[in-house]
Amino acid sequence: MQVRVRYAPSPTGLQHIGGIRTALFNYFFARSQKGSFILRIEDTDQERYSPEALDDLYATLKWLGIEYDEGPIKGGPFGPYVQSERFDIYEKYAKKLVEDGKAYYCYCSPERLEKVRKEQQEAKSQYQGYDRHCRNLSSEERLAYEEQGIRPVIRLKVPTEGKTSFEDILMGRITRRNSDVSPDPVLLKSDGFPTYHLANVIDDHMMEITHIMRAQEWIPSGPLHILLYEAFGWESPKYCHLPMVMGKDGQKLSKRHGSTAVAEFRKEGYLPEALLNYVSLVGWSYDGTREFFTKEELEELFSLEKINKAPGVFDYKKLDWFNGQYIRMKSDEELLDLLMPYLAETGWPLSDRGKLLHLTAVAKERLKVLSDITGLARFLFEEPAWKDLSIFAAKGVELPAAHTALERAYAILRGGLEANKEQSMIEEELAQSAKDLGVKVNGVFQPLRVAITGSTVSLPLFDSIELLGFEHTMNRIQDALNVLKKGIE
Repeated sequence: MQVRVRYAPSPTGLQHIGGIRTALFNYFFARSQKGSFILRIEDTDQERYSPEALDDLYATLKWLGIEYDEGPIKGGPFGPYVQSERFDIYEKYAKKLVEDGKAYYCYCSPERLEKVRKEQQEAKSQYQGYDRHCRNLSSEERLAYEEQGIRPVIRLKVPTEGKTSFEDILMGRITRRNSDVSPDPVLLKSDGFPTYHLANVIDDHMMEITHIMRAQEWIPSGPLHILLYEAFGWESPKYCHLPMVMGKDGQKLSKRHGSTAVAEFRKEGYLPEALLNYVSLVGWSYDGTREFFTKEELEELFSLEKINKAPGVFDYKKLDWFNGQYIRMKSDEELLDLLMPYLAETGWPLSDRGKLLHLTAVAKERLKVLSDITGLARFLFEEPAWKDLSIFAAKGVELPAAHTALERAYAILRGGLEANKEQSMIEEELAQSAKDLGVKVNGVFQPLRVAITGSTVSLPLFDSIELLGFEHTMNRIQDALNVLKKGIE
């Protein structure tokens, strides 16, 4: 049996970490088994449908290098399956269930359904949901409704007794009482639109899906889908409900933890190979120790047996670390090409590629994400503003002492560079000046960094000086001393 899996997103919002992890697990499982990875667009919710969300789906898969395997017509145009193009199929199968006595037409108005719901709530009834009013209508009663021009929905006949079970590769056997399954849910709406459950089951069967890998939040839908498979007389695929993706606080990953949309990570400057590698480890582990995998390695090594039952924790700091490692694997030329779009947005003059390559080589060790480059490079293209003078003073140092420290640092730095002293010797002299002034080393280095770059977070001191140039550096320090002096006075 050839493995066939699918990723079936609804284009109602941007691709997020949880969804894309589901896509990756399906994709890597298919590739490891020499099977097929199918993309299906579940766009039956036309009210929430978003063209931007659909564009984001395609862009995200392309960015990650995830390719799906076939089009809707064998030998025809390549592309995903789209549910809104398959309504005639869903209607045909829904009516077949009615003919077989497994489903029925329901003529209840929204007003009646709302009335029933309120009555159940007021009576605090244990039974909540549709009251199966139309389940056993006579042909005469149905005809009377139809003569009124009422367009019915089609509802599934859910057994009122017994239990329904299915096997889950990860969770084991899952059983629910039929009385706990949604009572006779709608399969086909009066406007001909299928519900998620009907379209999902029909498509999985027709597309010969062998394994359904989806989030654990879909477990409650499992028994209903099994009942649908049984009603059609079809064999169900194997299920593997994936562990949830959680934040470090143990709660389901959401915007309160930070970015969750892949597009936001991409915009910020995460590399696709870093995101792909890290997200694949959220709930899956090869041997408990190995962390770095190429896409090709995951295509070979991924297996369902190594998915963890426990929720996977998405750690933003760990992702930053991964991304930094992948950034440092790039050559300076490769990295500069990746950084250029972020630098170009600033409007700075970028014609000197040699200088930019130097900047890239120096900045590489300090980049967590690509967008960090603008903050680190700003001092090369813009003069510092120094609006808040307290930035010159390290922790525990008063502003007058910071001014004195900068004066001494300026003399040491200028004299040392003009005499071509070794960098280590100049650093020792700066450290000694801190001791002489009775401050920590940062009490000297911080005002120096701020004077040169305008920030407490910067490239290494001597690399900054080399990039900026000796005279420009000395002039900046003098300007900073003047600004500090006025501020103190």
